[in-house]
Amino acid sequence: MSMLNAFGNIFKVPELKERVLFTLGIICVVRLGAYIPTPGVDGFILSKIISEQAARMGGGNLIAFMDMFSGGAMQHCTLFALGIMPYISASIIMQLLTAVIPSLEKLAREGEVGHKKIREYTRYGTFFLSMFQSFFIARFLSNPANFGNMVVVPRPGVLFIICTVMTLTCGTTLLMWLGEQITEKGVGNGASLIITINILSRLPTSFATAWKVIGPGEAGGWGPAKFAIVGIIFVSAIVFVVMITQGERKIPVQYAKRVIGRKQFAGQSSFIPLRVNYAGVIPIIFASSLLLFPATIGSFWPQSPFFSSIARYLSPPHFIHYFLYVLLIVFFCFFWNATVFNPIQMAEHLRQNSAFIPGIRPGKTTSDFLDKTMTRITFPGALFLAGIAIIPDLLAWSKFLGLPMNVAGFFGGTSLLIIVGVMLDTMRQIEAHLISRHYEGFMKKGKLKGRRAYY
Repeated sequence: MSMLNAFGNIFKVPELKERVLFTLGIICVVRLGAYIPTPGVDGFILSKIISEQAARMGGGNLIAFMDMFSGGAMQHCTLFALGIMPYISASIIMQLLTAVIPSLEKLAREGEVGHKKIREYTRYGTFFLSMFQSFFIARFLSNPANFGNMVVVPRPGVLFIICTVMTLTCGTTLLMWLGEQITEKGVGNGASLIITINILSRLPTSFATAWKVIGPGEAGGWGPAKFAIVGIIFVSAIVFVVMITQGERKIPVQYAKRVIGRKQFAGQSSFIPLRVNYAGVIPIIFASSLLLFPATIGSFWPQSPFFSSIARYLSPPHFIHYFLYVLLIVFFCFFWNATVFNPIQMAEHLRQNSAFIPGIRPGKTTSDFLDKTMTRITFPGALFLAGIAIIPDLLAWSKFLGLPMNVAGFFGGTSLLIIVGVMLDTMRQIEAHLISRHYEGFMKKGKLKGRRAYY
């Protein structure tokens, strides 16, 4: 009842009610754009070819991966075919460049003015990435040889390429603007929420497909048992994803006593939360993209022994695919933490605020301690993340269950991590609005006894 009361309280707060309704309106626009076709493309033939390729490769191709984030728009090459992934890619690139380029790092420390400038650079990067990707998509669609001599574009040429580049680039730019509107005027997490809605839009169709594959009428009477097993796996995967998403190591922090005027303030206690899954879903996206790109290229030339071997070795259920997949996920977890996590800056921040970690000397000793602690919790977190990532492949290639890949994708991997992570963040933001207006939130929390998070 507490959860239902929290949802009811949303509509008792006028500002929060407007934000939620505004977000729902933007979501309707996003889903509407996923059905507006790109001029000059036969979406029916393209969808049929992509579905056949996905079935042949077990869903393991780059187009199917992009189609998941666009909510089926890529499969039909509609207005929002590129989705909002160019914006996400540009944001990740800018975040990495900010950590390695001193001028951008200095800009990021200038407060809101610097962040505004970085967001402007991100928009420019999104625009050029969209043009680059849409150009190659247009060239790819124009060549019938890529689709077994089936004509996807009846009238290819320069005008078609220009029209496709303009259409897809404008679609991604519009999505970027809509995401920013959700962040500013809605419930927040605009870009992430758009990706989540696109993924969830495939859920009804996917489970309808699962019903056809493993139904109660299956021979042998295993249908109900399979659905029960699938349900247990689904609930367990959600629990594990919540655990890895919310898991953190709390480093205690103590503030020194301070004297302000004639008053003396006692030292306060706090903590630094170091997340177990600090990189989020980014390692899975990077690892999947690196593996799927050569496998997808190889599938377009099945007659070539070299390319067909690449497609076979780098696609599930081959052992090399899973070995490299796990290895790349672990590598990118450490790579992202080494690039983004800055223990030296955190130690300096603690020293400037007259704070210290009990038992650890300030300065280099503190930074070494934070770096060592982060490394220790990253390794089990990376293995846990890799385990969640391969759950869909194991379910899809299981001889007993035999779930379709588009259904198995909801039981782990990128889809489930994004859905759970974004939903938890959205609930926290809505809960903050409710609690600030003296309403009960979604989850009851115990008292923190004066402790607060330092970061």
